Amino acid sequence: MAQGTVQVTHTGTSRWRRRTGEYASLAAALEAAAEGDVLTIAPGTYRENLVVQRSVTLRGPEGSPGSVRLAPADGVPLTVRASAVVQDLHVEGQDAAAPAVLVEEGAPELLDLRIVTRSSAGVEVRGGARPTVRRCTVDNPAGIGIAVVDGGGGVFEECEVVAAGQAGVAVRGGAHPRLERCRVHHASGAGLSATGDNSALEAVGCEVYEIRGSGVQVTARATAHLTDCDVHRTTADGVTLDTDAVLTLADCRIHDIPENAVDLRSRSVLTLTRTTVRQFGRNGLSVWDPGTRVDANQCEIFDSTGDYPAVWVSDGATAVLDSCRVHDVPDALFVLDRGSRADVVDSDLFQVRNTAVSVSDGATAQLDDCRIRDAATGAWFRDHGSGGTLANCTVDATQTGVIVTKGADPTVERCTVDSPAEAGFYVSAGGRGSFLNCRVTNSGGYGFHVIDGSRTTLRKCRTERCARGGYEFADAGSDGASGSGPVVEDCTSDESAGVRTPGLAAAPETAVQTTAQSPGLLGAIPEQRVTAPEPPQPEGEAGTPVRTSRDVLGELDTLVGLESVKREVRALIDMIEVGRRRQQAGLKAASVKRHLVFTGSPGTGKTTVARLYGEILAALDVLEKGHLVEVSRVDLVGEHIGSTAIRTQEAFQRAHGGVLFIDEAYALSPEDAGRDFGKEAIDTLVKLMEDHRDSVVVIVAGYTAEMERFLSVNPGVASRFSRTITFGDYGPDELLRIVEQQAEEHEYRLGPGTADALLKYFTELPKGPAFGNGRTARQTFEAMVERHASRVAQVTEPTKDDLTLLYAEDLPQLP
Repeated sequence: MAQGTVQVTHTGTSRWRRRTGEYASLAAALEAAAEGDVLTIAPGTYRENLVVQRSVTLRGPEGSPGSVRLAPADGVPLTVRASAVVQDLHVEGQDAAAPAVLVEEGAPELLDLRIVTRSSAGVEVRGGARPTVRRCTVDNPAGIGIAVVDGGGGVFEECEVVAAGQAGVAVRGGAHPRLERCRVHHASGAGLSATGDNSALEAVGCEVYEIRGSGVQVTARATAHLTDCDVHRTTADGVTLDTDAVLTLADCRIHDIPENAVDLRSRSVLTLTRTTVRQFGRNGLSVWDPGTRVDANQCEIFDSTGDYPAVWVSDGATAVLDSCRVHDVPDALFVLDRGSRADVVDSDLFQVRNTAVSVSDGATAQLDDCRIRDAATGAWFRDHGSGGTLANCTVDATQTGVIVTKGADPTVERCTVDSPAEAGFYVSAGGRGSFLNCRVTNSGGYGFHVIDGSRTTLRKCRTERCARGGYEFADAGSDGASGSGPVVEDCTSDESAGVRTPGLAAAPETAVQTTAQSPGLLGAIPEQRVTAPEPPQPEGEAGTPVRTSRDVLGELDTLVGLESVKREVRALIDMIEVGRRRQQAGLKAASVKRHLVFTGSPGTGKTTVARLYGEILAALDVLEKGHLVEVSRVDLVGEHIGSTAIRTQEAFQRAHGGVLFIDEAYALSPEDAGRDFGKEAIDTLVKLMEDHRDSVVVIVAGYTAEMERFLSVNPGVASRFSRTITFGDYGPDELLRIVEQQAEEHEYRLGPGTADALLKYFTELPKGPAFGNGRTARQTFEAMVERHASRVAQVTEPTKDDLTLLYAEDLPQLP
């Protein structure tokens, strides 16, 4: 066959037609061909815009893949408008306004095509076309890889999008393709995108990776169904749903995601079955807005690489976890905001560094037949209106089993807390709660510890082998009136003296016993990370702080490291003090802006220094109270315009006379803030800081780079702050000192060689983005105490040295 010719094999039976012929152009060959004919194209480059309008077979020569190049100067290189077969072609497009391959009608087969182009789309299917596309590759760094639009459909089998300047696969306008065993990677938009009414995407056995955007994006009432698919290595969220989107994931794997593994909002619905979510930088599941819902069955969420809850439910959304496992995460489940709800059934939450279940801001959580273990806090119901039910659950090996604070009112039934280091159940700050048929065993502190006159109800509860006692009821209400403490009925303990409150076995009555609150084995109840307002520091009878500024500065000096921070704070305090004295002397005082920016990694003492700073200002009569109110984005930003301003004003009011500490303040101004209400919070803050500059000090804090960006894009905010104080990461020597302080505080000692082993441990410890600084040191000490306990428990008659000395062998293994 001659170069540049096309051989047509006619299948017609008419004696007036030649059975074969050769033509100098593709257009001529197609003009001569009849339905069913086979056109075999000789190797070469064809500068034609090919339009196939008959059901013919168009193919390159056998055994020479890629030898036929279809490369016109502009326009669409290949248009198919019939149920033709097109095979073994290399298609090149140069027109940014047109696709390289356009399928408009029929049910053609496109086989083994290689499409290398800089077009609006590599392959575009539209209208009533239903092609079958097999083993085709698309390389289109200028536009969409595969676009199925305007009611188009078809099946794509074993195809690959190797590069796309926009979405890898885009479905819109009521289209509904199916992808089987396809690979989509190196796209600059979403890997798979479906948007618009009646648009639907089905993918089976596909892989989406190396995406500069979201791996899968479903929006604006579109639907998608993914089975046995992998989504990994994206720069944005793994899966994004927005505005009434519906997605089903079955037997899928989502991993290596720097942001949210799955994020859904605005009434979207997600169903996950036997799907794993791992190695995510923010939330594993992030669920927002009223009407938004996640149903997860037999799923596993684990191995977080960031410092965020694995499952986040807020702004009125709903999440259901059935027979799921959540583990090796900072926090397992956070449910926030009135109307938000989480239902967790027959699931396991374990290896949780902080709180397994947190319920706040009026949200509800219901856990049935669940198992929580190896967490700092099993469940924490944080504030007024927050509640729900824990039924038939077990909580093992936590610091504290269940915490109820600030008016929260859950029902806890038939639950067991075993081996908590602190209390099994801890209720304070006006928390309520009903505990029915609950049991605490082997507590390192109290079984039930109820303080502050909390009106908690305990019925038919039991404690066994609790180190400090089964029940402790401390600090009745301020008026000491009857009815201001817990109601206790038919509760028992294995203590020889029974429950140390009168009348427990009689008719229900208020039982209050005033004692001092104990700090417990390893310190106080874990710090809140979400809802945040802390009570004011205690004041004297005249309303002045108990401690002088010198006392507080002395505590600042005892903090490990932070030398530059201490110098900055002292310099600022000196300016304020001298200015105050100049005013008293009738002299002009330099205006000192007291608002601060704290930058640095987590765990470097920013919150602690903020608290001390407020107390110092109160001691100098600069602030009325000096208390600290800690908030984050979730406390300030509402779900609709107007609610954000209200939330921000409320937080500011709580901080009146003290310090408003905004953690991760840069989250108020995300880089992609298209529909975000964070700007409303910022604008409200700027005005309030000006209107109340003498009554509230504001400190914004976060990672150094993110805070620099935050201040650079918000000059109105930046102008309100006097200085930035940078908190450096702790070095190995400083981490060792923190462990030594922890040991001294809890009456342990470091044995011979232990300090050197700790120094080597902290030197070799990976210092990645998730490194916890001071928190890591404290966690290391707690791990040593736990390993020490396991070792000493085997000694029949331990000496005092046995009980107090920590050795190198008690160190945990390096991660």
